[in-house]
Amino acid sequence: MKVSSILATKGTNVITIRPEQTVKEAVALLVERNIGALVVVNEAGQPVGIISERDIIRAAARREDVFSQPVGQVMTRELVVGLPQDDLISVAHTMTEKRFRHLPIVDQGKLVGIVSIGDVVKAQRDQYKGEIDTLTTQIMTDEA
Repeated sequence: MKVSSILATKGTNVITIRPEQTVKEAVALLVERNIGALVVVNEAGQPVGIISERDIIRAAARREDVFSQPVGQVMTRELVVGLPQDDLISVAHTMTEKRFRHLPIVDQGKLVGIVSIGDVVKAQRDQYKGEIDTLTTQIMTDEA
């Protein structure tokens, strides 16, 4: 199964923020949209980072004025991105090994979606359930 199959179901809308916006604005978007991360984009709409709840908590532990800081000072800059044709097993492995929960998806330099570890686990679970149902049907047909 590929990342594109998740995006086909989930959609390609990505909530973004600019690096010069404040962390307070980021928090408001996270709460309003009930999401855990925002992709940070430049003027051209290209991803330049990501800011997650975890990034904000870590910054708050260092500085009391975190909410007035620009997103660009708090975001994770070493952005790992995926491609629509990436296999879900390799995506799950990367997310687990590098310990992050949100993966922006880029195609030909353009942001086309985002997948969470929850999206990946759900897609794998659904795939396995389908395989189990198929095998169960085959066994029952063979026994009849």
